[in-house]
Amino acid sequence: MSAMRGWPVLILTGAPGVGKTTVAGLLADRADRAVHLESDRFFQFIRAGYIEPWKRESREQNRLVMRTVAETAAAFASAGYFTIIDGIVLPRWFFEPMRDSLRAAGLDVAYAVLRAPLELCMARAQEREDQPPGSRPVIEQLWTEFADLDSLEPHAIDVAAKTPDQVAELVLKTLRSGALDA
Repeated sequence: MSAMRGWPVLILTGAPGVGKTTVAGLLADRADRAVHLESDRFFQFIRAGYIEPWKRESREQNRLVMRTVAETAAAFASAGYFTIIDGIVLPRWFFEPMRDSLRAAGLDVAYAVLRAPLELCMARAQEREDQPPGSRPVIEQLWTEFADLDSLEPHAIDVAAKTPDQVAELVLKTLRSGALDA
């Protein structure tokens, strides 16, 4: 793929286990200059005082981390990198503040929600070594929240019967069409 200067910052999201990180990596590998920001890694920077992000008392920590992700994305995108944010960015949680922060930096934003059946997401998420015990209810809750996007429904991409390469190509095609503009 040729350089992707001028492309929007892509927020690639979906339930745990849907394939966000795999697809984001494939997208980044297709560009001449690209940055793949895994928001989960930003949470790992907290060495003391970390609160699991799904707990109610983590609200301020989560806002700080996602603001930092958006600021980092803005820096890379402003320098001409195709920038992909990979993480749980729900409409009711972080989407609007992240989008607004990126827009305030003069950047265009795209939002893509990968979707797969719950059992597929659950099986993939459970295979991970770093998956905490008892995470099933959290995964189910997040999957449910991504199942109804309201006005953002056109940003959903069904990935159930597709390979990661097919999903990456579909995301690029949809991104090029402008249908993911946020």
